Amino acid sequence: MAGDLILLAAVSLLSACQQSCFARLVGKSRKQHKIMPPEVTGTPEFDRIFRAQQNCVEFYPIFLVALWIAGCFFNQVLAALLGLVYMYTRHKYFHGYAESAKGRITGFYWSVVVLLSLMALAAAGITNSFLEEYLDISIGKKLHKLL
Repeated sequence: MAGDLILLAAVSLLSACQQSCFARLVGKSRKQHKIMPPEVTGTPEFDRIFRAQQNCVEFYPIFLVALWIAGCFFNQVLAALLGLVYMYTRHKYFHGYAESAKGRITGFYWSVVVLLSLMALAAAGITNSFLEEYLDISIGKKLHKLL
């Protein structure tokens, strides 16, 4: 069973490492700008890095849920690939925001697009599984016959 989920597990672990790196960069910025916890505001540079990290944390549970449901109910390979793209867009978002408030926009936009794609795949997978399980309707088989 674990082998069946290896791609989702690998992307999840990589994304957890990414979140850890973002948190480490906030800590580094705290030291650089002499902002001691529990303070969450300071220089504009620190504020941007802190807010970027917090935004990534806020979206992280949504990402993980969408990743796993899309992978388990739709297609693991596609979900894992989209998960890697999401991580890339979050990297662009974080580092763009660290440079300037406007620098976050492209990364944020594309991360939302990827997240919505994962959620759409998850919903399609759940819907198909529901139809097969409870109504004995297989959309996948019908699409396969059409193509």
